[in-house]
Amino acid sequence: MESIYFIFVIFLFILAISDLIVGVSNDAVNFLNSAVGSRAATFRIIMLIAAFGVLVGTVFSGGMMEVARSGVFYPEKFSFAHIMIIFLAVMITDVILLDTFNTIGFPTSTTVSLVFELLGAAVAIAVIQISQGDPAGILGDYINSGKAFAIISGILVSVIIAFTSGTIIQYITRLIFSFDYEKKLKYLGGLFGGVAITTIVYFILIKGAKDAAFMTESTHLWIKTNSFQILLYCFLGITSIMYVLNTIFHLNILKIVVLVGTFALAMAFAGNDLVNFIGVPLAGYESYLTFINTPGADPETFGMGALNGAVKTPLLFLLLSGIIMVITLYTSRKARTVIMTEVNLSRQDEGEERFGSTALSRGIVRASLRVNDLISAILPESTKTWIASRFTPLPRKKKEKNQPAFDLLRASVNLVASSALIALGTSLKLPLSTTYVTFMVAMGTSLSDGAWDRESAVFRITGVFSVIGGWFFTAISAFTIAFLLASAFYFGGTIAIVVMIGIAVFMAYRTHRFHLRKEETVKAIHHAEETVDAGNLKEFCLNNTAVIFLKTKEYYNQVVTGLGSGDANQLKALRRQTGALQKEVRSQRKIVSQVLRGTGEEEAETAYQAIKIQDNLLEIINCLNLISGAAYNHLVNHHNPLNAEQIADLQILGKRFALILTGIEKGIAENPVIYPDSIGQDKAEIQNVIEAVSRNEVNRIRQEMTGNRSSILFMNLLQETGNLVYFSFQVLQIIGGKDLKTK
Repeated sequence: MESIYFIFVIFLFILAISDLIVGVSNDAVNFLNSAVGSRAATFRIIMLIAAFGVLVGTVFSGGMMEVARSGVFYPEKFSFAHIMIIFLAVMITDVILLDTFNTIGFPTSTTVSLVFELLGAAVAIAVIQISQGDPAGILGDYINSGKAFAIISGILVSVIIAFTSGTIIQYITRLIFSFDYEKKLKYLGGLFGGVAITTIVYFILIKGAKDAAFMTESTHLWIKTNSFQILLYCFLGITSIMYVLNTIFHLNILKIVVLVGTFALAMAFAGNDLVNFIGVPLAGYESYLTFINTPGADPETFGMGALNGAVKTPLLFLLLSGIIMVITLYTSRKARTVIMTEVNLSRQDEGEERFGSTALSRGIVRASLRVNDLISAILPESTKTWIASRFTPLPRKKKEKNQPAFDLLRASVNLVASSALIALGTSLKLPLSTTYVTFMVAMGTSLSDGAWDRESAVFRITGVFSVIGGWFFTAISAFTIAFLLASAFYFGGTIAIVVMIGIAVFMAYRTHRFHLRKEETVKAIHHAEETVDAGNLKEFCLNNTAVIFLKTKEYYNQVVTGLGSGDANQLKALRRQTGALQKEVRSQRKIVSQVLRGTGEEEAETAYQAIKIQDNLLEIINCLNLISGAAYNHLVNHHNPLNAEQIADLQILGKRFALILTGIEKGIAENPVIYPDSIGQDKAEIQNVIEAVSRNEVNRIRQEMTGNRSSILFMNLLQETGNLVYFSFQVLQIIGGKDLKTK
């Protein structure tokens, strides 16, 4: 029996390593967003500073894991066997949940996930015990429900306070410094740096080092008693140093602030959130040691009141955890995906928006515009002009690559405001989440900076609400999944645990593959953005055309094959492929538009052709989407399949269409300047085929040889095939320099 629980402990530690990886990948956004978004230093230096902060934070950690041990439930009410079930359910849920959020690129709170996982698993076991005749019979005797309510209130409080504070602080800061802040920094840089770094020092003392292993009660009391003097001397000393660095050595004060803030948040993250990753496995390990050191103990009845005691985590565990976290920072691709979600929502310039438009976001924008109009009507013209001058971004160099998403001033405000709020919340016992505060401060500062203009506001607001919704989803899903897993483990025993671990590994593998494919697509787009210019634009468009035509042939053939075999799964996969191709062509269209900005008059014709080519390629993909979607819906709804004659007509049409596309490809590759007559003849022939096939279908309808839905599907396919042919020839005409109106 003991050997089974020993294996469970090993599983817990394996899951702890996985949890450290997925947890750091998600929480890295908290301390890397500002430095990465502003490009305060090279990525290597930023990561080095963050890694050092993480290592220091693990040593600073007191290792007090009460949240995992007894913060959510009362351990004395549970047996050793039940505690192990709870801990296994929590860890498996946490790995799955955080990995899912990492894959989609959403930042969430590891604290919220841990607390609600513990809550869900403990409630499941408690309900089972009560239902089986436990004389206590009251759920409140098992569960500390106040912790859950504190977390929920923390979400709401963090969102409101952080967003409002970030908005106000950034607005005032921008009014003082404007976007052209270099001149002001010569005079005010030292003062700004002194205030900023002093605030960060306060944050380190209050939040980062409050539970440090070396922090004795007397030391903590002395810091608390002399806080004002410490901060005053820090302010005076740091301000003086900042003036010297700026005046004599000409160092950028804002870069120093951003890098120091990055270190501070990384340290606080490691020192305070380490419990979220290793707290449960360590509690499981301590439970196991307590159990085996009690001879003759029955795992089903042996109580775990020992977990109520405070136990310091060995330094070795903390250091090993820190090393894993540092390695993850350097190697995790998903961490960068999460970071880019927040960076893109707060970037100053317009670009490809990840999120769409909703009625709520449109309503908020509409109401905001009305409020702005009212304020504008009240303010004098001179005041409005002055404010506008403070919030006018500096012009960017059009050819400059890898430009920062926002400037160093906003990055500094992000870090200082986040540090101040988290430190203040900690000192006042407010349940402010580090993740929620840093994210909402960044959103507030981007709003103040005018990053959410009329071109992007709707999409950015949708993105913010999506992330906030994800936070509540984290709590709900963490509770639900842990509840179900704990119940399954209780009744299914070891078999259920082994099966679920296997499922978790499989899901992690699938999400990893999915993320790799998505990352490859993003890399290809970024590479194109960096390499394509006016000189190679024509080559870029021709290469795109060749790829699209090749895939069009392949996908159209798959539609015909799928309808013939009745394979809905094939068409389902095809829909995903055409959807991905559509996104790719839209990205190419964006790249072409970016390249064309600022091109000369001599390049106007090339620019015109490039735009028209991409527009027609997009129309081709839209036709493929309609065709594959209609075919899939027909099969998945189990409508009557196409008859043999309809399939035969489609096969004839498909072969002819493939020949047409092959001819167009050859015409583009060999002689794109001259419109070959043979291609024109092929166009006339396929139009004749479409006409003949259409007449065949009309005859079948007239003779009642086919069902109504089958006929509708068939005629839709013919119509979209005609559109495919038309737009394909349009591309060739454009490349050949023909009149676009020529048929």
